[in-house]
Amino acid sequence: MPWPQFLRRLRHPSPPPGWLEAAAALEEVARRPPLLRWIAQHPRTPAHVRARLLPTLPWRTLAAIAQDASAHPQARAHATERLVFLWTGLTGGERRSLAPLAPRPLWPLIWKQPDARVLAAFLQHPRLSPEVLAGLILPPLRPAQAEALQASRWLDLVPIAHQVLVALDAGLADPGSGLVLGMASPWIKALPETERLVAASRLRYPALRRMARAWAAPPVEEGL
Repeated sequence: MPWPQFLRRLRHPSPPPGWLEAAAALEEVARRPPLLRWIAQHPRTPAHVRARLLPTLPWRTLAAIAQDASAHPQARAHATERLVFLWTGLTGGERRSLAPLAPRPLWPLIWKQPDARVLAAFLQHPRLSPEVLAGLILPPLRPAQAEALQASRWLDLVPIAHQVLVALDAGLADPGSGLVLGMASPWIKALPETERLVAASRLRYPALRRMARAWAAPPVEEGL
């Protein structure tokens, strides 16, 4: 079969019975992960063929399957499970490359990484929303997380600024946390002056609370 025709059939919604299984067994196809991807995620691929192929695929191909809405649900689920399993064995460079592509079940694992470069890449994820990010920023904040957040596109969002300050507040109380008071400055400045008093009311670390209050708008006196 000519190669262009083979590729068209590989993506055809209704290939001939047994064709996908036969294609997966071809030596030339077995050496090409992008082709195996289309077999593994095809809705008509037998489950046993899919189960055999997915563990052999590299992480980039698995990430593509996990993010492809047209892929068979079983293929997406298995690809995600495989990525979670592979994550701890990836190099730093591989983690940085995977972070902005990773499916959502992998996000809590990524957020715990002590590498600010991996976290910075993750914070560029196109599917990351303010609500989800706020749910990941739990106290106490870690130094790598603080560094990545400060250099991210999320710096000017009021809900994120409040969440970061609360997480910093818990970390600053621990002398061994690696956090310093200056890390809070960009987040306090990112808040409108009227919001800084709100932030101060939620903080317990004395120096941080004083900083937030000092930069807050002065109260409006009655009668003026």
